[in-house]
Amino acid sequence: MKKLINSPEAVVTDALAGVAAAHPSLAVDVENKVITRAGAPRAGKVGLVSGGGSGHEPLHGGFVGYGMLDAACPGEVFTSPVPDQMLAATKAVNGGAGVLHIVKNYTGDVLNFQMAAELAEDEGIEVVAVVTNDDVAVQDSLYTAGRRGVGATVFVEKIAGALAEEGAGLDKVAAVAREVNERSRSFGVALTSCTIPAVGKPTFELAESEIEMGIGIHGEPGRSRVPLGSAHEITAAALDAIGADLPLSGDLLVMVNGMGGTPLLELYVVYNEVAKYLAGQGARIARNLVGNYITSLEMQGFSVTVCQLTDTLTRLWDAPVDTPALRWGR
Repeated sequence: MKKLINSPEAVVTDALAGVAAAHPSLAVDVENKVITRAGAPRAGKVGLVSGGGSGHEPLHGGFVGYGMLDAACPGEVFTSPVPDQMLAATKAVNGGAGVLHIVKNYTGDVLNFQMAAELAEDEGIEVVAVVTNDDVAVQDSLYTAGRRGVGATVFVEKIAGALAEEGAGLDKVAAVAREVNERSRSFGVALTSCTIPAVGKPTFELAESEIEMGIGIHGEPGRSRVPLGSAHEITAAALDAIGADLPLSGDLLVMVNGMGGTPLLELYVVYNEVAKYLAGQGARIARNLVGNYITSLEMQGFSVTVCQLTDTLTRLWDAPVDTPALRWGR
């Protein structure tokens, strides 16, 4: 294992200290592992909180800022944050209009966020949770009951964050978050495994000429292991899986996401294949992202996330955002 760390035990806290040093627009509680926007919460604004295991950067801390999240709770690598973190974040962003929890559908995350919501409500804070479950690869996995929450989480955080920034109420912010999740689907592919620092060896083994179709962001098994093919073949298989579950038509928001170890050169090769495939379906890519947004440490591979846009969702996507990992319009 070769990693730029001081020790496996300190990797998350050291990284959080680096986030604090790099981004003065954020308030980083390194000890309690909570990232919030600098300054007090805005009175009358719905607060948005998300979180999950570290190792998926920039998700979630990189999306804290104007137009997206108000707070993020990083757990240890590939491990859910604990309810105390989530409660602290919820209290820190409560501006009196309630708090939305955006939760990826992993059992630990769901249970811990639910416990934190109950504790917050005991303190008079209204909390609504929206669970993302956009991964079409498998119905159940090692970590989930039902589908995994993956790339659509980025879309939910951005679009719901924009509506909250406009001053919409908690019910409307939660409703648009659910709508984005319902309109989104994802599929991931792994060319290699990744290595959790505390483990020191790859999570799983792949033969030199083998890839995993439908991989999870923690290295969970996918649909099948198949021989390595061309970018054209692999991309088509991923979109076939998405298209079997969601009509690929109309105006679409598309994200080609790197898993952490994939060169941007290759991600653009994949995006070109996505664009050609969707054009062949009569769909139009109205908005896109290409890059690392929800990663799996140094795993080589990619995921594709597609969202069916409406005029309202497009407007909210285009609204200004200013976070370490996503920024436009300001």
